[in-house]
Amino acid sequence: MQSHEIRQRFLAFFEKRGHTIIPSASLIPENDPSVLFNTAGMQPLVPYLLGATHPSGSTRLANSQKCVRTVDIDEIGDNTHATFFEMLGNWSLGDYFKQEAIKWSFEFLTDKQEGLGLDVSRLYVTVFEGDENAPRDNEAFEIWKNYLPENRIYFMSAKSNWWSPGDNGPCGPDSEMFYDVTENGLGDMTKEDYMKADDEQKVVEIWNDVFMEYEKKDGKVIGKLAKKNVDTGSGLERVTMVVQGVNNIYDTDLLAPIVNEVKSKKKKEKSSDGRPERIIADHLRTSVFMIADGVIPSNTDRGYILRRLLRRAVRLSHSLQMESGLEELVGTVVQIYQNAYPNLISDVVRIREEIKKEEEKFRLTLERGMKEFGKIAEGKKEISGAEAFGLFSSYGFPIEITEEMADERGISVDKTGFQEEFKKHKEISAVGSEQKFKGGLADTSEISTRYHTATHLLQKALRTVLGEQVFQKGSNITAERMRFDFSYGEKMTDEQKKKAEDLVNEKIQEALPVKYEDLPIEEARKRNPIGLFGDKYGDIVRVYTIGEGDKTWSIELCGGPHVKNTSELGHFKILKEEAVSAGVRRIKAVLE
Repeated sequence: MQSHEIRQRFLAFFEKRGHTIIPSASLIPENDPSVLFNTAGMQPLVPYLLGATHPSGSTRLANSQKCVRTVDIDEIGDNTHATFFEMLGNWSLGDYFKQEAIKWSFEFLTDKQEGLGLDVSRLYVTVFEGDENAPRDNEAFEIWKNYLPENRIYFMSAKSNWWSPGDNGPCGPDSEMFYDVTENGLGDMTKEDYMKADDEQKVVEIWNDVFMEYEKKDGKVIGKLAKKNVDTGSGLERVTMVVQGVNNIYDTDLLAPIVNEVKSKKKKEKSSDGRPERIIADHLRTSVFMIADGVIPSNTDRGYILRRLLRRAVRLSHSLQMESGLEELVGTVVQIYQNAYPNLISDVVRIREEIKKEEEKFRLTLERGMKEFGKIAEGKKEISGAEAFGLFSSYGFPIEITEEMADERGISVDKTGFQEEFKKHKEISAVGSEQKFKGGLADTSEISTRYHTATHLLQKALRTVLGEQVFQKGSNITAERMRFDFSYGEKMTDEQKKKAEDLVNEKIQEALPVKYEDLPIEEARKRNPIGLFGDKYGDIVRVYTIGEGDKTWSIELCGGPHVKNTSELGHFKILKEEAVSAGVRRIKAVLE
């Protein structure tokens, strides 16, 4: 069974059971400054898991969500870890709970007609053993006994069987399903033998049912949610691996074509243990999806994650003496995913250009950096944090590259020291740029300031016309025009554009005052401001308000600069509205 059929079977299975199928959100979280990327299927759904009504009106949802995680980057290239993956998920928003969730999980995995037809004798399950936050999950244990023998159901600690998105949000005990991927099968195991098999990747986690009935705040469980929810997740790569009867995700139809193309492009006499080829395939695939969702290589935030992945792939392709650039692999990724994510086809030229540009930029310093590394590493047991940072600042070597090269020589790197040097560098940069402002401005001239203020008016106008799901995803402002990126899945109609344009001009004509206050972040949040597309806020934030009293139009967290009154802006005109990537649109406009 091919991966695209597994994805479709999953969605059809849960649609038949009353679930509304929703599209994957962008990799870039909307209005969530706590993370750089969506790392789980539930992340875009947190407001609804906390009690808000989903726009579809449904209490049962399912989808396949694009995710990126780099926390396990050292594990990439083993049998089961990837930086990009798809999470198949179904959710109950105060609807069904443990009985149905467990039943359907088991049925989809094992049913030959509607599901995947996996061998029940190779399935193992874990449930929560209880702690100070919640009792032992005997209910889940008893339900599972209807489907599996008792000696293949294990009680485990919160470390493995309690799920939460971080220090804040909905959380609860979970039940995880594992599948035996050994050739002959392991049979019944004691808990100790099972845990050893898990460590050795002889059994692989393929599904997780989270029973969300608690809420966490500032790292502590503070009580129960008003409604019990279910959040399930099944990694498509791992499920495909067990369905296709291979023992690693890199031999599935999702990654094998990329790995094989890497192998075909390296010099035949260059041998490796296969891990470099896997890492290149993984990092390239992740980069394609990041760029498609609007990320470009840079030295900050999401752009830096992308740069690190691409540069590590370039370094490894160099060591394998690959005969062509990474951009030559993009077509293979697009071919694998073109049916599920057709935006990749329309974006393929831009994706290739971004990857080629970054590779060419890094190759200018790669050889010199490798020579410098050789000098530094000569006769040493450890590379200092300052030396590692020097390789980064002078030659563009992300810490992973330095660590990898050091590991090849059997020496270590002071990663903590590197992070300290990196932090010092950021602080110096911040001091040097304290006169600059946020918001994508090329300068702080009077016209650029007017354009920046206009982005506030436009964002509120778009949210009024298109809906509250719209958030700013980026902006770029020059003295000639403004460019504003926002989250929205469809092309705007001429009528919608006209309404948004008219609303902006209406607020300009109303001559609304523009004021700001510097407030503690908690007090600022009470005013329910719109936060800029993922900014990391400090303890004190600046809140800009356009209008006052019952004429208040916009409240945003922002660093400025702004005009003092909207009457200073002139006439606002939308020139163009277009797609940037999946779920992200762009408006180009001028002030006349």
